[in-house]
Amino acid sequence: MQAILVLYFADTVAHGGLGMSAGTAASVSAAYGTLIYLVSIAGGWLADRVLGLYRAVLWGGILIACGHYAMAVPAAGTTWAGLGLISAGTGLLKPNVAPMVGKLRYRADDDRRDPGFALYYMAINIGAFAGPLVTGWLGDHRGWHWGFSAAAIGMTFGLVQYALGRRHLAGRKHAAEFALPPDALRRAVRLVVAGLTATATLAVLLTATATLAALLTATATLAALLTASGLLTMDRFVDLLTLVSVIAPVVYFAVMFTSPRVTAEERGRLRPYIVLFLASVVFDFILFQAYSTMMLLASTNAERSILGFGFPASWYASALGAFEVALAPVVAVLWARMGPSQPHASNKIAIGVVLGGLSFLLMVIPTSGHSSDHHLMSVWWIVGSYLLLGLGDVLLETSGMSATTKLAPAAFAGQTMSL
Repeated sequence: MQAILVLYFADTVAHGGLGMSAGTAASVSAAYGTLIYLVSIAGGWLADRVLGLYRAVLWGGILIACGHYAMAVPAAGTTWAGLGLISAGTGLLKPNVAPMVGKLRYRADDDRRDPGFALYYMAINIGAFAGPLVTGWLGDHRGWHWGFSAAAIGMTFGLVQYALGRRHLAGRKHAAEFALPPDALRRAVRLVVAGLTATATLAVLLTATATLAALLTATATLAALLTASGLLTMDRFVDLLTLVSVIAPVVYFAVMFTSPRVTAEERGRLRPYIVLFLASVVFDFILFQAYSTMMLLASTNAERSILGFGFPASWYASALGAFEVALAPVVAVLWARMGPSQPHASNKIAIGVVLGGLSFLLMVIPTSGHSSDHHLMSVWWIVGSYLLLGLGDVLLETSGMSATTKLAPAAFAGQTMSL
């Protein structure tokens, strides 16, 4: 769905789009992504303290499916409602799947952990490869909302297999591993409700992680309502989310370093995690252009045919997924064969960041010196850029997720992954 979202925003109203300018379309797409990651912090907290990993992922999947079904309805109002549901659902699902992988019978010092996460990431990118082929073709030939319908059907099948395979999964207990006592849970529920209905929770931001989760939910909800009502411009909405997304991790690190639930040994492991976190931020500045500015560039200034076969611009996103599907098992086998002699996680992540930078340096060549909007670059420039970006992503994300499951404080496992 993400592969066609920015194209849907930028398409003309007459062609079934929302008629946004390219810059606004990219900003709105970025705001949607920001909401997902902000709500993920609340989702990690809910899994750690209330729902448990299995139920958090299950309910997240249900909300995502409902959001896609809402977006299948050809109306602007249902589009925004659908994106809100998907943001909330992904906030529950995204930070809590990887900790479940980390619990699949891996010891803390098990050399198979990184290869295991590489296989998990390959599975994710099978969807990233196949999804844009389906949604892109439907969006181009039948209409954008047909593409959103395909995403809804795919998510439904994903939920079914997840429920049927429950017996194989770690973290499938009903209770959260570090559940709140009943009195604390009632207070947390009241905080979340207050956060959704008022901004009074701002005054007590630093008192508890439950309050932070409430604040993030409140901020996102309030900003979305103000934007929908016209009281807040889209540019200001993006600025507000950017500010919150910078402040939130700083506050969360402060909370974890001072929490009585975190031992002295775990605090020592948090320090190298900050380095990992910052490297991931730098890389993701580039990675997430693949679904916004790069997609808009592909739709206007890149060839869309190979050997006479034409394809939708959204299919470029499949190239990134295809490279990651192909490269992840190679990386997994390489690390497994190297065993204890494989590079340290920090070196893997550093190589990934460098490859991400090279992917954009490559794009300097075909885009320099061409001021005309009619210049079309060769297909292979974007494909080559995505090859470098995909390899960098496999190295950084698999090592990063694996390291996070080892470095995260036990009481903040889901929340650390969401960070």
